[in-house]
Amino acid sequence: MSYLCLENVIKTFNKTEVVKKMNLEIKQGELVSFLGPSGCGKTTTLNMIAGFLEVDGGRIVVDGKPVHLLPPNKREMGMVFQNYALFPHMTVFDNVAYGLKLRKAGKSEIIKRVLEALEMVRLSGYEKRYPKELSGGQQQRVSLARALVIKPKVLLLDEPLSNLDAKLRQEMREEIVEIQKKVGITTIFVTHDQEEALAISDRIAVMYEGRIEQVDTPVAIYNHPQTDFVSRFIGEVNQIQGHVGDTYSDKQCKVSFHGYQQIISYHGTKDAVVDFYLRPEKIQIYQENNDGLRVKVERKMFLGAKTRYILKLQDKQLIADISNTILNPDQIKEGQNVLAVWNPEDLLVSKK
Repeated sequence: MSYLCLENVIKTFNKTEVVKKMNLEIKQGELVSFLGPSGCGKTTTLNMIAGFLEVDGGRIVVDGKPVHLLPPNKREMGMVFQNYALFPHMTVFDNVAYGLKLRKAGKSEIIKRVLEALEMVRLSGYEKRYPKELSGGQQQRVSLARALVIKPKVLLLDEPLSNLDAKLRQEMREEIVEIQKKVGITTIFVTHDQEEALAISDRIAVMYEGRIEQVDTPVAIYNHPQTDFVSRFIGEVNQIQGHVGDTYSDKQCKVSFHGYQQIISYHGTKDAVVDFYLRPEKIQIYQENNDGLRVKVERKMFLGAKTRYILKLQDKQLIADISNTILNPDQIKEGQNVLAVWNPEDLLVSKK
């Protein structure tokens, strides 16, 4: 059953629709990421859910009740901001207790819940410190504790890790997921970081120009993109043209890639030129006389567990990322002619 629903939600700024009839259903306890480039509408949508921006069309429903006309403090949502938004003159305890005091909770209840929230984010013993005495990661934990202490129905996180260094980002995202699953709270996580979204999400809503392009699991988003934008936006990808030859049924045809022919599962029109996408890790290269696409190794980069090969194909480049346990990089020289090979099922078809 859906717990949080966006129904034809619209937002307009200066007569321009920046969120366009958005529909989304999120289950209770699910963590859904809004992922997309800057300006795609993900933070605007989050702010409408939180109540910081008015909805210009449609409605927002939480637990069966419309909330889009309620003020933010009546929506029972916890918000974690990119810049932490802590009160510098308040201690950690008072920052976390702030929402409970506004709700006029009793003193003993405030103490109990604040200490529980700080223990949850591993900050027990930090109650008397001030924000300036904490690291960035610790400040973000305080912000998370403040959002959770009010026991909200929905947790909203707006680029919460973007101000942290790479190692701390990874640690914090793992902690956030651990806490989210432990509490079982419905969560929306806004990010422009693909790796972050793929790592933490139950599902990802990929957004572009005010619309949701695709909503699916991380595995499905990566392996089975449904639109041209998702194919190009998620992960690294090679774009290669294929020429459709003989067709064998509604589901199979022969496609030629600069002389390399494969029979693929695709409903193609004979003589059509089609753009395909191919992940770098799906390409293998061989020196022998295998059947494959003839390319030249323009450059190679040793990256520890794998080596990246930049392959020259006429006037364009292909990228191949190959595990060093599969191919010894010392066997391949720059300037060498090789054959690039992939499995037909790894080709992603461009969808406009």
